[in-house]
Amino acid sequence: MKEQEIKNTIKEGYTKIAKGGCSGNCGCGVSNEQVSKEIGYSNEEINNVPEANLGLGCGNPTALGTIKEGDIVLDLGSGAGFDAFLAAKKVGKKGKVIGIDMTPEMIKKAQANAIKYKYDNVEFKLGDIEELPMEDNCIDVIISNCVINLAPNKDKVFKESYRVLKKGGKMFVSDIVLLGELTEEQKSNEGLLTGCVAGALQKDDYINKMKKAGFKVKILGEDKDISKRQYEGIALESLKVEALKV
Repeated sequence: MKEQEIKNTIKEGYTKIAKGGCSGNCGCGVSNEQVSKEIGYSNEEINNVPEANLGLGCGNPTALGTIKEGDIVLDLGSGAGFDAFLAAKKVGKKGKVIGIDMTPEMIKKAQANAIKYKYDNVEFKLGDIEELPMEDNCIDVIISNCVINLAPNKDKVFKESYRVLKKGGKMFVSDIVLLGELTEEQKSNEGLLTGCVAGALQKDDYINKMKKAGFKVKILGEDKDISKRQYEGIALESLKVEALKV
């Protein structure tokens, strides 16, 4: 599948999810609340903006990082805004959170949630995480939750992330990585593509691409049990990573 075909397939899948449907292996058949508890969110976090929790993540990047009051935070693949709103509580009125997503329906949903829950320090932009719509050296912290695996060109994502971060800025990522080989059938399965599997990299490849972009990488955690909980035993894990721009 060509890169644009991949993006179109993913966009269609997540448009369906934004409208209340289900796609791929991202928690289908399990409540959003249960998925979120299993990947590290507290009840308080889950109930913060319930409409924003679509049960799509594979970790809790806001809990991994040191987001401070006044920080400017970028959320790659912000969806309906779940992680962005949690980050917004940490940065306070002096800070700002910017969510980037390529699915118009997700942006609409996130913007509606921001208005309903009066999050004035959050902005959602339609955009591609391979080509971030922002200036160099303007972000303190980047967060991303089970999204980079969906991007056809992950080198671009990490290069762009490095570009927009300030020196000393950090990236906190939860993402699906492979621990074994997929079959050709699995690689071409649209459900597994939107379900965060078919486009995932081998763990070492993922880490090496971050390093190649210039990051100093530290593994914070590895959730192998997620394979049984959400992915029918496929050889994968949820990798939690801190990446520092030096």
